[in-house]
Amino acid sequence: MQEEIITFPLDNSTFLRVLSNSFREFLESGTSRSTAKLKPLHGAIAQDLAERLGSDYVVFSQGYKEGKEVKIKGRYIDKAVDITVKKGNIAVAGLSVKFVMQNYSQNSNNYFENMLGETANIRSGNCPYFQIFIILDKLPYYKRSGELHKWESFTEHNAEKYVILSRDNSEIYFHTPNKTLIYIVHIPENDDLRNSEQYMDYYKSLNPSLSLTEHDYNHFGNGVILNDYESFIDKVYHTIMAL
Repeated sequence: MQEEIITFPLDNSTFLRVLSNSFREFLESGTSRSTAKLKPLHGAIAQDLAERLGSDYVVFSQGYKEGKEVKIKGRYIDKAVDITVKKGNIAVAGLSVKFVMQNYSQNSNNYFENMLGETANIRSGNCPYFQIFIILDKLPYYKRSGELHKWESFTEHNAEKYVILSRDNSEIYFHTPNKTLIYIVHIPENDDLRNSEQYMDYYKSLNPSLSLTEHDYNHFGNGVILNDYESFIDKVYHTIMAL
């Protein structure tokens, strides 16, 4: 399965190619629990951030240089973070990345509550923290047997809690990320697929490139950036440089 070539710095179209590569790794691994899909995604964001920040900073992530996560000291517990930025020996920022490809509804609240908890822990330890949440606009919901039970859509109802979050004052509420990127993407649909094996085989043969969703969502406040990686990473950069 051919991967798309990635050049740096990442812009919005290149970021979509990164996501396409991550989706292809997911198809090759055959499971959403594999860390293989994370490496092209986390590694590309880490490299992009490292090149923007320059040699005074060191970035740690799967898929980039040493290929490892490191822990950030939290208020309550130390937490291994998807992407960590250090200046000297001090962590100056962390980024969490979530890419949801299946069985969203049963985990929707857990994803959100975990995000709030880990953000509060890190930010209360005096380290800026950012969130990236990526999801297909239409995704399969499987039974334990692997049967494709139904197709789910990421709806305005699903987005509503993020809309509320986007209007929080992050200087007051430490459970609120310094900035959140929500990226909602689309792949060609096929309602004839009946199980996870057919899904994997079909999309491997299709070798799809992801595109941005055409669905309109509720208006987000300043805390959330929708489908604009360039604006998000610019906010991350300027937050770190202002420390």
